[in-house]
Amino acid sequence: MENVIQAKNLTIGYGPKVLLRNADFAVKEGDIFIIMGGSGCGKSSLLKVLTGLIPPLQGSFDLLGVDFNRASSEQKSLLRQKTGILYQSGALFSSMTLAENIAMPLEQYSAYSPSTIDELVRLKLSLVGLSGYENYYPSEISGGMKKRAGLARALALDPKVVYFDEPSAGLDPVSSARLDDLMLEINANLGTTLVVVTHELQSIFNIGNNSIYLDAATKTITGSGSPKDLLKNPPNERIAQFLTRGKEK
Repeated sequence: MENVIQAKNLTIGYGPKVLLRNADFAVKEGDIFIIMGGSGCGKSSLLKVLTGLIPPLQGSFDLLGVDFNRASSEQKSLLRQKTGILYQSGALFSSMTLAENIAMPLEQYSAYSPSTIDELVRLKLSLVGLSGYENYYPSEISGGMKKRAGLARALALDPKVVYFDEPSAGLDPVSSARLDDLMLEINANLGTTLVVVTHELQSIFNIGNNSIYLDAATKTITGSGSPKDLLKNPPNERIAQFLTRGKEK
């Protein structure tokens, strides 16, 4: 399998404040790749770097075979069209219906006719279990449904990679499990690579086949690989504590 993301000596932070230094890791095509760690370790900041929202302090990363740092503005725009992102809140536009939210990237970045866009919108909503909700507004649906609608929008342009920022945040256990199942289905049926920032243990073990652990104390990656393998053979005590928290001893 090819690497869809290859990070090389990445250092991230804000000004003089470093959150993560000298990070090297690879996300393979078809991975469900978990970025995990405790509060303040730089998980969300790493995601911001990978999505191009902020630059790294040092180092670089290749996205779909292209050095993102050295890419032109046009290249970066094309790369972003090959990725999608689901934010914590879903980030739907409140004044637009679900159909209008999902149609927006198709209207901006494709040459499809309005009738084809309407068909694709219905397909994407069906994919996330929201058939018949095209004309609903975000205020009229539940939190779990907002996340699924946000995922439908992230999938609008058939991306190679979809990023998730704490997808289970604010969800009850049933809605969280349903979202996990949906992510597994999308990965299996569409072959989409998923990069997921989360600290939820159930999700980590349910969906992740590859991962990195960001250590806030050392500001480095101190573990990588399958979460289940890391649980069986933790490389250090902090990872062991993180992956067993809440369990009876």
